[in-house]
Amino acid sequence: MFKKGKYTAIKRNEIRSAFLFLTPLIIGLLVFYFYAFFQNILYSFTDLSSFGEPNFVGFDNYKRLFEDPKFYMALSNTIKYVLLGVPAVVILSTIAAALINSKIKLQGFFRTALFIPAVTMPAAIGLLWRWLYNYEFGIINFILDKLGFEKIAWLSDPKVVLISITIVLVWSMISTNMIIILAGLQGISRSYYEAAEIDGASGLKSFFLITLPLLSPTLFFVTIMATIGIFQIFDFIFLMVQPTALSMQYSMSLVYYFYDRAFMAFEKGYAASISMVLFVIILLVTVLQFVLQKKWVHYE
Repeated sequence: MFKKGKYTAIKRNEIRSAFLFLTPLIIGLLVFYFYAFFQNILYSFTDLSSFGEPNFVGFDNYKRLFEDPKFYMALSNTIKYVLLGVPAVVILSTIAAALINSKIKLQGFFRTALFIPAVTMPAAIGLLWRWLYNYEFGIINFILDKLGFEKIAWLSDPKVVLISITIVLVWSMISTNMIIILAGLQGISRSYYEAAEIDGASGLKSFFLITLPLLSPTLFFVTIMATIGIFQIFDFIFLMVQPTALSMQYSMSLVYYFYDRAFMAFEKGYAASISMVLFVIILLVTVLQFVLQKKWVHYE
């Protein structure tokens, strides 16, 4: 494994120790990611269910998929989540990071308060917002009622349920992305702003001409991760919307539809084809983002 004379005994021991500590991670990746991924591809060409041996059915699952109106509904909902959620996450995270990075009063308090969603389990967030959205007893409708507005059925009205879920999703993602953007902001040299002040540039002008261009690599990373994360939305839909409610079909994502087919209808082969289509969509969108980033991402 090691050539004599190339590494000292201490160096060889360090490399062996590194491989030893990495072994559990590598085994976990091979079993739970790579093996599971290729197994899922195989299952998508079978009629696998919870009982009996799966039979090879070729592209039948994919043919059925593209004739399934529920699939198109779930795909449409997922795209809406992405189109609404990603810009909101990026913009609000950037604003929050810029405010935290500035010299404001109670800076430590606001940092802690804004980071709370990042350390809160999605299940707790979903249940909390489910109570906030409650039609009869939720605090949001209580405030609307006191202000003279009509109550809103946030989770059962097909017209607003997707927006309601998106609000929770964005709220839960802002804190983590805010910390990432804050790190990017603090990595920008003060010399740029000092030069801009000498030239008479205002704070707002400096933000758009200095901060945003230099922050663009960080914003690109946040955009990529937010897009992938929102494409996989499931937990808030599962926790907040009743499966039998009419609003479910207007809020159901592709991942939720995968869950429904795999664990409710026991059509695991068909569900595998749904997951493969989602994988291809995320891959294509990510590749497109990497192509387009050449037009707006600026590296020092």
